[in-house]
Amino acid sequence: MFNKISKPATPTPSSPRPAAPAIPPLPDMPAAPRPGAAPAATTPGRGLSTLSSDLAFEGNITGAGDLQIDGQIKGDVRVGRLIVGETGAVEGNVQADYIEVRGRIVGGVQGKQVKLVATAYVEGDITAEQLSIDVGAFFQGRVAQGQRQAPAPAPVAPVAPVAPQPTPAPATEAKADVVALKPNA
Repeated sequence: MFNKISKPATPTPSSPRPAAPAIPPLPDMPAAPRPGAAPAATTPGRGLSTLSSDLAFEGNITGAGDLQIDGQIKGDVRVGRLIVGETGAVEGNVQADYIEVRGRIVGGVQGKQVKLVATAYVEGDITAEQLSIDVGAFFQGRVAQGQRQAPAPAPVAPVAPVAPQPTPAPATEAKADVVALKPNA
């Protein structure tokens, strides 16, 4: 801390420091993407809102941001990205682009990507473009593949109508001359 020998201050070249992450990842969220896992689509400047495990909320939640639910919600949830933590529970319909369920949902689930982790419990219908269900997850309901933007069908050239073939005139009965034969006597 204190030295008897004083050294002249030599300027050291300042190297740019890497920027510290603004918010560290939550303990239950993966810090680095796992191989083969779909990357989580987050928009820069948009934070993760959390409903902690000691909170209960009654009513609908809507917004474009990211939400992690560790508490209890009675109502519909409609957000950009949703994570239902292991202690989280939703009684109502949920809708988001990306939904990861580790806790409990009783109601309909609608999203582009839906993932049920091994600890998930879902009672309700799921509509998703991509669905992943880990071994151990409980799910009771129906699954429907969501509406994808189908490529525009190629225009079909109209088929030229076939010219009607002339139909032959109906055949008339051939008349035969009746010849009466007389026996010779």
